[in-house]
Amino acid sequence: MALPEFPQGFTPEFLTESLRGNFLPEGTIITHASRSPLGEGTGMMADIAMLELTYEGNSEGLPKCIIAKYASENPTNRQVAMLYNLYERETRFSNELDPLTEARCPEFYFTGLDEENFVILMEDMTDYEVGNQAKGATLNQTELAIDELAKLHASFWEKVDHLEWVPGIADSYHADNMNNLANSGWDTMVATFGDFIPEHIRAQRDRFLAAIPALQAERMSAPITLCHGDFRMENLLYGVQPEHHPVSVIDWQGPLKGRGMFDVALFLGQSTQVEVRQAHERQILERYLDGLVSRGVSGLTFDDLWKDYRNCMLYDWVYAAVVAGTLDTTNEAGFAWMSQMIARQVAASDDLDVFGLLP
Repeated sequence: MALPEFPQGFTPEFLTESLRGNFLPEGTIITHASRSPLGEGTGMMADIAMLELTYEGNSEGLPKCIIAKYASENPTNRQVAMLYNLYERETRFSNELDPLTEARCPEFYFTGLDEENFVILMEDMTDYEVGNQAKGATLNQTELAIDELAKLHASFWEKVDHLEWVPGIADSYHADNMNNLANSGWDTMVATFGDFIPEHIRAQRDRFLAAIPALQAERMSAPITLCHGDFRMENLLYGVQPEHHPVSVIDWQGPLKGRGMFDVALFLGQSTQVEVRQAHERQILERYLDGLVSRGVSGLTFDDLWKDYRNCMLYDWVYAAVVAGTLDTTNEAGFAWMSQMIARQVAASDDLDVFGLLP
């Protein structure tokens, strides 16, 4: 169907039509929908709202609220989202790829894409605990996250060649943008978070930035799978009630084709608490390997994973520079989680001697 402009388009008529069949029983209609914005002011490339629904007809088992994600009302944000194909990537993941993996996501009730406009209507999981990037992941939270990555990566292991709409971590518009933004953001990152970045890492600036294309190409060497692309604490919802799933993965705007270790290293290096990673690093990687093997992935050894892990940790300075060097750091919450992200990346880089991998 042609999509209306949102949020004014969330009428009872639109919601009834879009949710009929896979959500609403025959004969049941939505008579009223009240909207409450979520996550305002966070600079997202899409807007999110809770819709509280009133039904007429058989409403047994239907939720009181659902979540709507839709194109940003901010024209600049919407333009950036179109540049990165974020709306197409998220709607197509929700519609085409989510059914193919065990990895837990919110239940998707309806997805629609209409050029610059998109909408996803999904399960309300606001009673889950959102991962806290500033505090960092505990061992239990890390293990749950890694288990979901094993499910995701195993589902698409060497099965992504036909996904032409998913960019690669190399040789793509995504790769070019990340390279350019890392180069423009590195100095700002150092200026803003200089207290967290020691001199011996600052000194690697030129060598690292020059090596980014080669590091990206390495991330695209076989075996290739589907990566989340932004796997961090804020994109995980942890269950807190007995009926909850242990963890659910959200925000699928940036799926990538690449080596699965990219997601693993990004989480361990920038989200997991430093002392947890240091004490349990090998155990966590073994858990990931066991998760892959139990789902049919073969031909990997722990030595393969360890080598890949170090290389990915080096590449993740690209993400540190892009996030800490180009996003808004003026609010207290943003500065808090970014500074901890940088501090963890520094600690992991030193522990693994990643800059010793540079040519």
